[in-house]
Parts: sequence; structure tokens; C-alpha cells
Amino acid sequence: MQETFRLRKFEMQDLQKVMFINRACLPENYTDYFFLDLYRRFPESFIVAEQNGEIAGYIMCRIELGFSNFGFSGLIKKGHIVSIAVLPEFRRKGIAKALINRAMEGMKLYKAKQCFLEVRVSNVPAVNLYKSLGFQITKTIHGYYADGEDAYVMSKKL
Repeated sequence: MQETFRLRKFEMQDLQKVMFINRACLPENYTDYFFLDLYRRFPESFIVAEQNGEIAGYIMCRIELGFSNFGFSGLIKKGHIVSIAVLPEFRRKGIAKALINRAMEGMKLYKAKQCFLEVRVSNVPAVNLYKSLGFQITKTIHGYYADGEDAYVMSKKL
């Protein structure tokens, strides 16, 4: 039997499952208010993946005004991937890649010109995934994470 997943926009009733996935997969956890604020402000880039009716992963983003990560002058709109996670039993099925691609489409609706994210320098599978999607390392932030680990800023033109 071929397992398939489907993507859809986050809905309010998804909050507890998304928060569970966040806590289960990532050391950086957020309040329910934080999730709901991003949902209310940027619903086109807050996406969940379902497999067999169960939420398997999510991505949430926001749109920010900032300087280009590629050296253009002036302020631009940039999509920021704030958090993405897929439960371990659903990994290596293309879900994260699909979530990122769908979220970037949503960012374009908000007129974002670039997309960026932070990722632990030790998270080689994630760095490789982002590179496969056309992201490049544009900066290193020393001591970015609460445990002192550095982060790469990875960016992509939309």
C-alpha cells in the first residue's frame, strides 16, 4: 500500500497536535499565543502535512521587512521559516520538502522576495535538505541557540 500525504493550511483545531510535534521534535518551543499569532497574520504560510488523517508535520512562517541576504540595497519583504518539524516516523517521505515549497508559494502571496531560516550547524540532514531546495548559507550566528550552538542563516531568492 502506497502511503501518501496531503498538505493543507493550518486550522485552529490543529493547534494541540502542532504544539505536540514542536515539543517532540525541537528544543525550541513556543507558546500557543505565538503559534496563533503567526496563523492569524500569515495563514498562507502556516501549513500542515497529514498522512492517513494524522498530522505528521508542520511549517510556520512570517513575513519580515529587512535587508537582503544577497547584498541588494534597501529594505525588502522576506519570508522567515520560523519552525518546521516532521514526526520521526514520517520522515524521509518528502514531507519537509513539500512543506517548504508550499510555504514559499504562500510567501509569494505576501510579496516576499526572499526566504530565509536559521538551522543548527550540527543538523547536517536539514542543511542538506535546504541546499537541495536552492538555499545557500549566507551567515553564521554564533551562540544563536539557548544551548550555545551556532546557527547558519540559509537564504533563497523567491
